[in-house]
Amino acid sequence: MRIIADLHVHSKYARATSPRCDIPGLAEGAKIKGINVIATGDFTHPTYFNELKTHLTQENNGLFFYHDIHFILSSEVALFYKANGKSLRLHNVVLAPGMEEAEQLNDVLKKYGSLIADGRPMLKLSSAALIEECESISKDFFIFPAHAWTPYFGIFGSETGVNSIREAFEDKSDRVFALETGLSSDPSMNWMLSQLDSFSLLSNSDAHSPEKLGREANVFDLEHLSYGSLMDAIKTKKGFTKTYEFYPEEGKYHFDGHRACNILYAPAESQSHNNICPVCKKKLTLGVLNRVCELADRKLGFKPKNAVPFQYTVPLTTVISKTLKKPETSSSVAEEYSKLVRYFGNEFAVYEAHTDQIRLATTPEIADSLLRVQQGKIRWIPGYDGVFGQLILDDFNHDKKSIDRKQKSLDDF
Repeated sequence: MRIIADLHVHSKYARATSPRCDIPGLAEGAKIKGINVIATGDFTHPTYFNELKTHLTQENNGLFFYHDIHFILSSEVALFYKANGKSLRLHNVVLAPGMEEAEQLNDVLKKYGSLIADGRPMLKLSSAALIEECESISKDFFIFPAHAWTPYFGIFGSETGVNSIREAFEDKSDRVFALETGLSSDPSMNWMLSQLDSFSLLSNSDAHSPEKLGREANVFDLEHLSYGSLMDAIKTKKGFTKTYEFYPEEGKYHFDGHRACNILYAPAESQSHNNICPVCKKKLTLGVLNRVCELADRKLGFKPKNAVPFQYTVPLTTVISKTLKKPETSSSVAEEYSKLVRYFGNEFAVYEAHTDQIRLATTPEIADSLLRVQQGKIRWIPGYDGVFGQLILDDFNHDKKSIDRKQKSLDDF
């Protein structure tokens, strides 16, 4: 049984999210994308938790059901604490094995901060204590670091992070089996750290709107679908067949820079400027690539023996928008997107389609663009300091800051 799962999303009760991020909206978005299992997001929020109990039907296997879509209870929590004398601000995702267990955890977590203020609550609690509180209720809770490399709030982030899983989770690090790579890194970058070989690398959308669901996702081949079978596949990597990935250059923290001054640097350029913005003299935001280079003990290109494969994708609306030279929110882009989804059944099916199928389904121009994406024949102006990267499909005007996807060495940067 092939399962596509997106295990980190947000509800309408989190900051800066769409009002359509509720169970009906997420289910509709998941169906369009081709996602089989979608995280609920934000089960810690009291109002949303009541909605979950109203909308979701329990499947007696740890998962829930709504209109042909399976849901898994999830919530991201922002933890503020000190470890080894260092002040940490880290985000972790919690997956719950059932509604009763989630409700019990909510009763515990409200001691550490307000659950009503934000769908992603801010808690005065350590990562180790979070695991301890979860496991006092059930050993089946599953916790993993969110967007591990994001400068702010990622476990390895350049601004607020640490240098190892153990440094953050202390004596509970043996209860961490996976981490989320985030949009600005891909598995090949994480393979450069031998300390991560034993962890599964999860890829999720962290979506704040239904349209952003599945921009990264995990693919499993399971004999039967249940909460337990999913967690076992993640822990052991057996049945964990691949991840769908953003090109990391598209992520908004891949390169270094200072967006207020339009400064975009590769790591070597940042070093030559002592990590200081040459315009305003403030500190640059050091991106994911820089931080990976700092912690890496291997060259790019090394692949661990038990590594889960991955496949790059670019959201269809982005490809269509760049091809038509129209905004992603335009009716022209929406029309062409709908045609492709109707033809193939969902967006992920487009990513797997053969050349002749794609050419039958859309215009020659859009087909050419989709095939270039499949073949990696694209370039990017990398994202930096909170600005998403820009896809370049044209063969001309080669910007000096753009990256050809055929580059293989970080030394090129």
